[in-house]
Amino acid sequence: MLESQPLPIRHSPPDTYDSLLDTLSTMGLIIDAHLDLAWNAVSFDRDQLLPVDQLRALEAHMTGKSRGNCTVSLPELRRGGIAVCLATVLARAMPSPETWSEGTAQKSLNHPNIGSRRRGETILRENLDFANQTIASAAAQAQLVYYQLLEQQGHLRMIRCASQLDELWSSWQHVSNDREPIGFILSMEGTDPIVDPDHASWWWDQGLRTACLAHYGPSAHAMGTGGDGPLTETGTQLLKAFDRLGVVLDLVHTADTALFQALDRYDGPVYVSHGNCRTLVPHDRQISDEQIRLIVQRGGVIGVVLDCWMLKPDWFKSGRGNNDVTLETVADHIDHVCQLSGDARHVGIGSDLDGGFGREQSPNNLDTIADLQKLGPILQSRGYSDQDIDAILHGNWLTFWRGALP
Repeated sequence: MLESQPLPIRHSPPDTYDSLLDTLSTMGLIIDAHLDLAWNAVSFDRDQLLPVDQLRALEAHMTGKSRGNCTVSLPELRRGGIAVCLATVLARAMPSPETWSEGTAQKSLNHPNIGSRRRGETILRENLDFANQTIASAAAQAQLVYYQLLEQQGHLRMIRCASQLDELWSSWQHVSNDREPIGFILSMEGTDPIVDPDHASWWWDQGLRTACLAHYGPSAHAMGTGGDGPLTETGTQLLKAFDRLGVVLDLVHTADTALFQALDRYDGPVYVSHGNCRTLVPHDRQISDEQIRLIVQRGGVIGVVLDCWMLKPDWFKSGRGNNDVTLETVADHIDHVCQLSGDARHVGIGSDLDGGFGREQSPNNLDTIADLQKLGPILQSRGYSDQDIDAILHGNWLTFWRGALP
């Protein structure tokens, strides 16, 4: 953990960056680069139009993980000034024995089972894992339909291009938060729902603008969290399709070997939607300093996550719950990225709140996603300027997506 005030960081980004912030930025608005809104609705039966307290009351009798402890719904996004998010579709296919033979992937010492994800092992997730890519794609398309219905009802607005992002952001500056739709960029967490590289065109036409190649364990396209391994041959072909279409590559959850291969084989913009610093919390799920530097060199942004086990070393083993994890701990990871990059231009928020966990596994001074607003004063107390805070809360993602979207 960093114990001192931030080292001096550069506060003079290029003129285009200053101009963007002057034109579009408003203190208090937030962009969150990772929310599983539709997965929560379709897999957990959470009506995202209800206030969080009502959702908790409806789940009070349930005993499953995170039940009664949710932190996210559209009313809470509005209350917290979260004008734009990256909203995911999420479904995994069981790994193909032909693609992932024994010895292809090196399992993580910390999570020896995740590298294989075979049926019968405890890591199999009934709300995530499907028999094959066709079924996984159908599950992901159900989540897509949920977003489409909310858009038809006026609650959300899909962002497909940079001009739509600008238009929505401008509207949020001038319209009451309870009237303007929340903007979302459609993201795919793990590309198993893309059944072959040609299928990427169909997803693009539906609005998909960004994806990561894997989630936990092996996907059809790359090794993910919990082991180390390469891109698959199909994964390399999918990257070519992404380059051709303009699908932006999210490097989150990508195993180290596959990540470095992807950086070499994909020419488009790269970023990490929701990943913390491996130097502060050692684990392959986190992003190493070398990887952060390479992503910064490509103009990318790292979105920090609010999951306790990714914020505090050995959190699972401590047995302390979230007693010693706060939003100050989140600021430690923000600051580490800033120190590596030399400025505050390459870090943002990718909260992953309600990403399979709830209040019990979030910082203890966060009750709902609206409490992301507390990060501003925390960063200010560490010496960050208003411009830096503005950039971290939303300006860096604005800059990135204005350049990455068509």
